[in-house]
Amino acid sequence: MSRLKGLRDRILKKSILTNKLRRELHLLERHILMLKTIQKHQPIGIIRLSSLLRLPQHKIRYSMRILEQDGLIKPSVDGAVVSEKMRSFLPHLKNILREMNSTIVTVRKSVKPQ
Repeated sequence: MSRLKGLRDRILKKSILTNKLRRELHLLERHILMLKTIQKHQPIGIIRLSSLLRLPQHKIRYSMRILEQDGLIKPSVDGAVVSEKMRSFLPHLKNILREMNSTIVTVRKSVKPQ
């Protein structure tokens, strides 16, 4: 790795702006992965999800709470199951991601090295 690239990477890792965006995207990715896993293996509990996704149980609980608050999953006696809302959510998410991608392209064009 070149010295300049290493310096740039260290600066980016220290940036509050980019770190927040990176964290939020990773969190969204985890929530979607969990949603798809719940759909495939429903009903499913925290321990099994943790094992399948190789994530700690506290992260599984947090994501499940978010997904439940959004109405995308619901609890059952046997574990979490997806709700009817998920069917309309995925196309909605694709549209949001398309808009975000467009914004990223615009921002990328506006950021020019000096």
